[in-house]
Parts: sequence; structure tokens; C-alpha cells
Amino acid sequence: MNTLLTTEQLEALRRLDACTLANAIESFQQRLRNEGFADGSMRCLFPHLPPVVGYAVTVKIRGSAPPVAGDNYMDRTDWWDYVVSLPAPRVVVVQDMATRPGLASLLGAVHVNILHALGCVGAVTNGAVRAIPAAENLGFQLFAGSISVSHAYVHIVEVGTPVEIGGLKIQSGDLLHGDLHGVQSIPEDIAARIPPVAAEIAAQEQALIKLCQSSEFSIEKLRAAVKKDRS
Repeated sequence: MNTLLTTEQLEALRRLDACTLANAIESFQQRLRNEGFADGSMRCLFPHLPPVVGYAVTVKIRGSAPPVAGDNYMDRTDWWDYVVSLPAPRVVVVQDMATRPGLASLLGAVHVNILHALGCVGAVTNGAVRAIPAAENLGFQLFAGSISVSHAYVHIVEVGTPVEIGGLKIQSGDLLHGDLHGVQSIPEDIAARIPPVAAEIAAQEQALIKLCQSSEFSIEKLRAAVKKDRS
């Protein structure tokens, strides 16, 4: 993990919508444009909530069959210590490794409240979530592959190891951003430089939109505006 961002720097990133953020990251040309974000299998459950930004806490679970040894997830409390060992704000990232991912949910009313108390602002999982109103009442954002009524045989199998959610590879400590559009990672070495670049890109886009909505619109003016932005 690189040097941690300040509260002000994190807040500046949180104020960005995901699409503007993605455009800004692209301008630094640090990664391919088809990398760094989860695909559409990750559903944002509360699109009305503002964006979330936090450092990833990775967990792997299974739940479609009983564990080989031990009992259910509530008997495994050591991972809470791992959660608070990482910097806040935190986003829990749960990869369901079961043969039937999404059959069972780790993230229900109890664990959402536990994680919120531990400084987490949201969670991302290729599996399922449940007790949705409990999370919404806390303003705790959820990104999930499905919804389930049960925790079935959920048990934690790994904590702190790399995971892959919706095609996005995530390591503990990665900086994540999520809103109604989806989840993406933010390269930390450019994170502090992103907001002013994003503001410039957004201003250019708004100028083009304003032109398109203007009674003075013409294709010639549009071409000239686009050429000016690219010069």
C-alpha cells in the first residue's frame, strides 16, 4: 500500500461519479481501458445513495455446502481484527467460492451492522446479500451478484488474499470507488491528482452537452468544439 490519502483527498474522490472518475483515470494511461472495473454482474442495490470510497478488505467464503471442519461464520470472529487492521474507510470485498455462488449470504442484518461499526462504508460480493433494509437504513452500500433469503452454510475460508469480483482483481488495501454505475479500483499513485483532471473533463463534457441543447447547435460548431477539446 502506498502513502495513505488524507481525509480531504478521499472526500474529493468520493464526490466524483464513477463515469467521470473512469474518464479521468484513462487520461493517465496507466492501465488498459478494459481493466480496473467490475462488470455488470455486480448490481448496485442502492443507486440513490452517494458514491463510496474505501480501502478493500478481502474475504473468501463458501456456503452452498457444510464446511469440512468447524461451524458457521459467527464462530469465526478473528477476521474482525483483520478488518480494523486496514485503514478506514473500508469496503469489504467477499468472493463466494462455492460451486453455487450466491446461494447463501454472509452479508445480512447482523454482519452489516458489525461491519458498519468497524468503519466499513459498503461491501462488494459476487455472491448474495440479504436483509437489505438494514443496510439501506445505515447508508451502507451493497454491490452484489444476487440476493438470498438464507446464510445456509456460509463459512469464511480465507481472509486478506487476492480476490476477483466481476472480473476485477482486488487485493486488500486497494482503493475502491463505487456508485450506481458500478465498482472500480483507483491507482493510488495517481489518486491525489485525479480530482482536478476529472473536473476539467467534466467541464468539457458539460460544454458539449450545453451546445447540443442550444438553439445555436450545428454539426460544424460541434466538430469545432470537439477539435478544441482534443487540441
